[in-house]
Formats: sequence, C-alpha cells, structure tokens
Amino acid sequence: MAVSLFSHDVSDLCLGKPPLRPLSLSATLADALLALQFSHDYFVSVWDCRLPKRGCTGAVDGGAAGGDFECCRCVGKLCMVDVICYLCKEENLLSPSSALQASVSEILPQIPGIVMHLEPSASLLEAIDLVLQGAQNLVVPIKTRLGSNSRRKQLKNSTNGIHGGHEFCWLTQEDIIRYLLGSIGLFSPIAALSLDSLGIICTNALSVNYHSPASSAIGAISHSITNQTSVAVIDGDGILIGEISPFALAGCDKAVAAAIMTLSSGDLMAYIDCGGPPEDLVKVVKARLKDSKLEGMLEEFTNSPSSIGSPSFTSSSSDEEFSPSPSSRRYRRSSSYSARITRRAEAIVCHPRSSLVAVMIQAITHRVNYVWVIEDDCSLIGMVTFLDMLKVFREHLETSE
Repeated sequence: MAVSLFSHDVSDLCLGKPPLRPLSLSATLADALLALQFSHDYFVSVWDCRLPKRGCTGAVDGGAAGGDFECCRCVGKLCMVDVICYLCKEENLLSPSSALQASVSEILPQIPGIVMHLEPSASLLEAIDLVLQGAQNLVVPIKTRLGSNSRRKQLKNSTNGIHGGHEFCWLTQEDIIRYLLGSIGLFSPIAALSLDSLGIICTNALSVNYHSPASSAIGAISHSITNQTSVAVIDGDGILIGEISPFALAGCDKAVAAAIMTLSSGDLMAYIDCGGPPEDLVKVVKARLKDSKLEGMLEEFTNSPSSIGSPSFTSSSSDEEFSPSPSSRRYRRSSSYSARITRRAEAIVCHPRSSLVAVMIQAITHRVNYVWVIEDDCSLIGMVTFLDMLKVFREHLETSE
C-alpha cells in the first residue's frame, strides 16, 4: 500500500503553491532585502540566467538573449539570516550600507545540491531520495500562463517567478512530511513507535550557553539555517532554556545584527521576542555600539523600525503560516533567567518516548522542521528533524517491497 503512495507525482504536492519570486545572481544584497520584504516565504530563490546551453538540462530555455547563453536555472536560496550573518563580519561592521552593495553571489551558500530542479511528473519517491541526498528545496514547474506575444514578453521579464513563460514553485521537507501524514495509516506500525526505539534522535545538536555572547553563536546560526534547524540555548547544567531560531531572525529587520554583536545569547532571545525588543535592551545595544565606535552600525540600528518598536517582519500572505511558533509547553526556569523570554524564544519540545506520528503533528502544527528532545527535567538530549523522519519512511518502503 505504501508503494502506491510513493508512486504519486510531485505535481500532487504543487497544488495551490505560490510561484517563486526570482532574484538574479547579479543582484545586490540591498536588492535581496527588498525581495525578501515582499516574498511569501522566508527564502527568496536566486537564479542564474547566463548559463551555457549545455548546462540547461532540466532548465528553462529563453532566460537570456541569444548566443550560447539561453537558459535560467535556480542556483540557490537566501534569507534574512544570510544577510545578517554577512553584516556581522568584522569588515562589514563599520559600514553596513556599503556591505549591502555586495553581490548576492558573495553570500549564496556554496552547498552543491541544496536546491534541485525536478519535473512535475517525477515520483514522490524520487523527491524523497533527492531530499535524503541533501536537497532542501525542489524547484518544480507549475501551470504556465501564456497568451499573446506581448503577454509572453511581460511574463518573461517579470519578477514573480516566471522564466521564459514558465512559473515555478518549490517543495520543501515540510510539504512532503505533511503529504505523508495524510496517509500515515499506510505506515503502521512504525508511525506509533517512539523516537527512542526508532533511533532517530540526533544528539549533536547546536547549542550555546545562555550567558555567552550572542556573537559567539553566529557560526552556529549560519549552520542552523543551512540545515533548517535551530540553536539551543542551555544553562551550565544542560537545561534547555530556549532557542535562537534562524526563522525568528529571518522575520526581523537587518538591524538585528547590532543586537547579535552586543548582547548575550539570553538577551538576544528576549530581543527577538514577538512583542518587540524591550526598551532597556535597545539602550544597551546603542550604548555598546557607541563604546565600540561602530558608528555605521549605530546609524543603521537607530534608523531601523526594529530598534524603536516591534521587529520589522517580512510581509506574508498568511498570518498563521508565518507567525512565530508558539511553545508546546513552558519550562520552569530559575529566577536568574530573564522573564522577558516568551513564546517566540521558547522551543518546541518532546520526549524520547514520544511517538513518531505525534512529533510529526507537533512539528507541522508549529511550522518547524525539527523538535527538541528533552528529559523530564528539561535537560537537552538532542533533536529530531523532518530529514530523520523521511529516512524512516524510506527504509519502511524498502523493507515492504
């Protein structure tokens, strides 16, 4: 029965998906910020329309004018966190405005296969295999809207996800997991087994100490956005206090880079809280930027909406889809921890005895690709991700053949 499910085409998963808004590989970071502001997603797709014909297998012809360069292809994706981490580099701290004139190619993650093109007629099994090989987003053509020659030219030159008269969407790990959940009964009895018994708990999750400088977590934050996970914030006893979520940071203004460079990890959690940065933290950031003689970053921070009110979130088509993830439970924290840390900074958690299907539902409900696994005393064990779940379903299919 599961075999028939995996024979479905990926076009079944594309129904209702919005078209991608492309960004040229030659665009600047300032262009990327503008595109992210109007994107329906945390990420914006980056396209190279100067690829040689011989590199156009599976791509779309017509992306460039004449010659040997006539195709467009999605070569990666960017989010606000990529820009933020770039602004936090030492050479960019003095003049963030100048840094934003750099090409997006400078910060595009150089990870082969992170974005892959896939035909809509491909099977669900093919899509899962690509994800297991490292693809995070699968670029799939969707219904073409073509009319007159003038309409064709308009669509070709627009920036709403159309290349050569074609529109594209992309599929994520969450899309596949959500689809599988609709037929979870086909995967009995593994769906009811615990995470512990399935052996899918990753115990080497990224973490930082609550009192450590947030700047020390930049590498971990960058790595977590690449892996679509998060950075755990723990105390000296390994108790999970909260998280620095790259998806929370992705909804903030670029000026949050100033907070990362001046605050502790615990205070950064409070700063990116859904209620907006507390006034006392705003004053701390300004004072420390001034002491460090980072006038350029101070100016960016002072003129940013996120420094004087709630964070400047990117626009979206659904408040529910892009709202901060609420916590599934509240921890008992020591009084030494800031009471300002509320729902946005808290992590979605489960226990090793939780069933696979329960964790799937939990992650999908809260729109996260992972769930933290903790002991009864809230000490961190690790995490379970959508990728771990897909491995289980793929192995189940192999054994049932």
